[in-house]
Amino acid sequence: MTRRLASTSLAAVRLTRTRSVFGLLVVLLTAGLVQPEHALLAQAASAPAVDLRSAARSIVNAAVYATFVTVDADGQPQARTVQPVQPDSNWVVWFATNPRTRKVQQLRKNPRATLHYFDRDRLSYVAIVGRAVLVSDLAQKRAHWNPAWTPFYADQDTSVLLIRVVPDRVEVVGVKLGVNGDAATWRPASFVPKRL
Repeated sequence: MTRRLASTSLAAVRLTRTRSVFGLLVVLLTAGLVQPEHALLAQAASAPAVDLRSAARSIVNAAVYATFVTVDADGQPQARTVQPVQPDSNWVVWFATNPRTRKVQQLRKNPRATLHYFDRDRLSYVAIVGRAVLVSDLAQKRAHWNPAWTPFYADQDTSVLLIRVVPDRVEVVGVKLGVNGDAATWRPASFVPKRL
């Protein structure tokens, strides 16, 4: 028992750097001083209520880039980095691409897609899961254009398509924001945006 308490004290000193309830629970679990079910209850009880949509918006705002995932003809997920505009109030997201890319061909066969944002500083992510729509209408391109895209496209007419991601659900994990998902399955917290 003395050895267990000594290692617990050493771990508690290290814990002061993180100052988190979760970290303390891990230390106590590791030392065998708390049973897992008690730790989960304590963690849930100590967590403040979090506005999931605000937390998600905060994570997305911190990320300049996102990972866009499509599915190829063999069912293999394909990921690439994109620079989307901020989601609108219904969590619809727009970004530009070359009309000859693999993602365009993949979306023509299967519109299911995920847009994943990661905030490294807060160990947080948002995944917008839904379907992607290819947009070639010039008025829509102008309405949703991000000036940061201009150097990559000769014009807004023929050299570019916009991709509009329409969400079915938004998943959120924000360790430092108090959004941890299900403790047993790790399934992230999520919400369903207003349908268009």
